[in-house]
Amino acid sequence: MKITGINIIKNAVKNDYPIIEAITSILPMVDEMIVSIDRGGDETEALIKTIVSEKIKIVYSTWDKNLRKGGKVYAVETNKALAHVSPDTDWVFYIQGDEVIHEKYHTAILDAANKYRTNDKVQGLLFKYLHFYASYDYVGDSRKWYDYEVRMIKNDRRIASYKDAQGFRIGNKKLDVVLVNAEVYHYGWVKSPELMRRKQLDTAKYYHGGLGNESIINSAVVKVNLFDFEEKFDSLRKFTGIHPTVMKQRIEDKNWQIALDLSKKRFSLKERFLFWFEKKTGKRLFGFSNYRLIK
Repeated sequence: MKITGINIIKNAVKNDYPIIEAITSILPMVDEMIVSIDRGGDETEALIKTIVSEKIKIVYSTWDKNLRKGGKVYAVETNKALAHVSPDTDWVFYIQGDEVIHEKYHTAILDAANKYRTNDKVQGLLFKYLHFYASYDYVGDSRKWYDYEVRMIKNDRRIASYKDAQGFRIGNKKLDVVLVNAEVYHYGWVKSPELMRRKQLDTAKYYHGGLGNESIINSAVVKVNLFDFEEKFDSLRKFTGIHPTVMKQRIEDKNWQIALDLSKKRFSLKERFLFWFEKKTGKRLFGFSNYRLIK
């Protein structure tokens, strides 16, 4: 069984993405790791080259500056990375620059990949998500956070990244997937207030309008120099688990302190009921899923 990892990245240094941790978290599970780097960014290439592994294969791309709506550029770049996957690969493991896989899940992931490798009915593996917020101590637990995503797909040239690269499809058809007993630790919302503000400004241009449309971009993010974590969440819980080993140094290096009031729940009446129902039953009513879960 051959597994190829892929990642697309731009401005990892500028926006302080945990890209080293993301890549190294799946490196033991893959036979090859394709990292697609935008040529026009910062010192990301030098950062990636600090990873000592013969599995790393760096490829280069130029992100289209005209793709400024709906995050489409992320899907375009993901599909470019997919094109570099060799035909003898069985599975493609897609990891984004702010996602990390805990080492405790490696065996379960490899077992599932091996089990379904020759099952043509299974087109992908579905992962549960933990979304960390503000610091490494808080996890989003409301419906605003997507709860599952496909992160491993069969090496099928018909499969392509969808919309802003949060999932995959064959044309307009959702993939048939099975749930793997593993979680993705998503750290995209864990930064200092200064860096979070910078990241919001940098990524907003890929979602909100055309080149130079600073008014739209600025309206999509906070109007101050610091991101207000207290104002932006509806419900959080305390994280009581253990972070992946690859995150140890980054967590120790954290240089900001944020204390949030977890008793605050900012819901409408409808949202409050749906939140209560999900916590009571484990089922998410009226949620969108970009996949078809099969037995």
